[in-house]
Amino acid sequence: MMFNNCGNMGLPISVLAYGQAGLAPAVAMFVVSNAIHFTLGARIVDPRASIRQLLATPMNVATVAGFAVAATDLPRPEIVMTSLKLAGDAMIPLMLFALGVRMVSVNRGSWRIGLLGALVCPLTGLAVALAVDALLPLTADQRGLMYIFASLPPAVLNFMVAERWNREPGKVAAIVLVGNIASVVFVPIGLALGLR
Repeated sequence: MMFNNCGNMGLPISVLAYGQAGLAPAVAMFVVSNAIHFTLGARIVDPRASIRQLLATPMNVATVAGFAVAATDLPRPEIVMTSLKLAGDAMIPLMLFALGVRMVSVNRGSWRIGLLGALVCPLTGLAVALAVDALLPLTADQRGLMYIFASLPPAVLNFMVAERWNREPGKVAAIVLVGNIASVVFVPIGLALGLR
């Protein structure tokens, strides 16, 4: 539950709420979250993983390559960009398909922890956001984006990491699935708090 759905859900909701002005900070949040997810998060799941292994994960390699292309303004051949977009667009349905396959084997105990995770993740995020809001002088847009990201459910990537290192993927899948269903309640709360 440390990492929420700031990519698949956070990016479009930020753009919906703030237009293109919300995209840049949302992308920054997504990049930072993924970098921590696939280094510190993966290290928590597998303490024996070497730094080299963690840095060589496809997500980290793609992030560094993206920064390099953006920083150097290298030419981007259309055929390469189209191929990357097609592959990227296929990844989200494949992650969801893998999650669905795992859900077939989830037992009753996993559903209970899934419900607990669906409540604890956004409630904890919103409680921290309320505390930060009281302590820091944030602009209206910063405050709004903070509440949106605080209310998001656990990310599907959590399941992918649990599956990769075989760390109770059934329980993690239940937390992700039930958490994303519960987002129908919590994301509007985050939007209401952020846009007030």
